[in-house]
Amino acid sequence: MKISVITATYNSGQFLESAIESVAEQSYNDIEYIIVDGGSTDNTLQIIKDHKSVIYKYISEKDEGIYFALNKGIKHATGEIICFLHSDDKFASPDVLQTVADCFLRTDADVVYGDLIYNSRERENKLIRYWKAGEFKKHSMFFGWMPPHTATFIKSKIYSQIGLFNTDLKISADYELILRIFSIIDLKVDYIPQLMIKMRVGGISNGSISDIIQKSREDYLGLKLNKKPFPAISLVFKNIRKITQLINF
Repeated sequence: MKISVITATYNSGQFLESAIESVAEQSYNDIEYIIVDGGSTDNTLQIIKDHKSVIYKYISEKDEGIYFALNKGIKHATGEIICFLHSDDKFASPDVLQTVADCFLRTDADVVYGDLIYNSRERENKLIRYWKAGEFKKHSMFFGWMPPHTATFIKSKIYSQIGLFNTDLKISADYELILRIFSIIDLKVDYIPQLMIKMRVGGISNGSISDIIQKSREDYLGLKLNKKPFPAISLVFKNIRKITQLINF
């Protein structure tokens, strides 16, 4: 069972090597690692070339943002399973992909997901938030539930069924995609209560107050596009969940 890991980059030299090394350290062998670069001008391309033995394919050309890049990666992926690893994140341990593959084989799930932790951008050992996803239930989305996108592993056939990231959304296309996927009536889902991804804070969705406001607007639009009832209430629940993740941690 081949797993395609897709990383979108743009001037990501500060942390990219750590992400690549976490892929190289995986105990699972059937990995297709794809990096889609947006035309970086820093040392990103040199880092990619220095680790070419780990990378199945890399593309470097100007694009219109991260979701365009991820869509491009999906189109080039040939794995049965697709996941995303942001350029400033890393797999939490060397056995993550082996655990995921075993789960797919054991359960025949369409989607497998786990937990994620947020670290300080400057100090990796400073932990900020633990995103414990919990089990998916029928009405989870109404109560603001969402699995961590980069800790969610999806069969490629699902993208053929529901399409790719909505690039009209600049910050919340991952949430809107999750809403579409988890709205599939006969979707088979399995949750692994295990830490999958270590994420550094400071991404496009939490970089500034204006980004947070835009994300809330796009989250609301994503709920409406997917015809979810009472989207404003779901958005309130979603934000409360973030607060409780901070408090619980």
